[in-house]
Amino acid sequence: MPKEFRHITRIAETDLDGTLKVSYAISEIKGIGSSMANAIAKKGGIDPNVRLGFLSDQDLEKLEDIIKNPFKHNIPNWLFNRQKDFETGKNLHSIGSDLVLQTKTDIDNLKASKSWRGYRHSYGLKVRGQRTKTTGRKGKAIGVRKKRRPGSKE
Repeated sequence: MPKEFRHITRIAETDLDGTLKVSYAISEIKGIGSSMANAIAKKGGIDPNVRLGFLSDQDLEKLEDIIKNPFKHNIPNWLFNRQKDFETGKNLHSIGSDLVLQTKTDIDNLKASKSWRGYRHSYGLKVRGQRTKTTGRKGKAIGVRKKRRPGSKE
């Protein structure tokens, strides 16, 4: 155990709250959900209910190594967020800005191929088959404005 409590801990280029439990704190990193966070803590040999601020430097380095290379530590492939990547065909797990960049690239590829999903993305419409008649009305006139009567203050 370290001598003092760390209120802010930096793991994988992300500042994490040291008062949170390990599994919740790790899930604050973009691209890591609760299941993946529990698997990372288990593979690191760290109790997921310990507060992140109490971990030693060695434990934090171990967690960061598992987060950056989950396939080296035998984490199941079904937890990865990029299974059978389009370009490489491998199972990958992206976090942080890499995940944002890959998502943007995927959407640009859909637009370039002129698929239906790409069309919906480019026009700013719902992509996954949701209802659009009554919901998702952003950017257009909302509601009806009544005419002002002569002599009224409003």
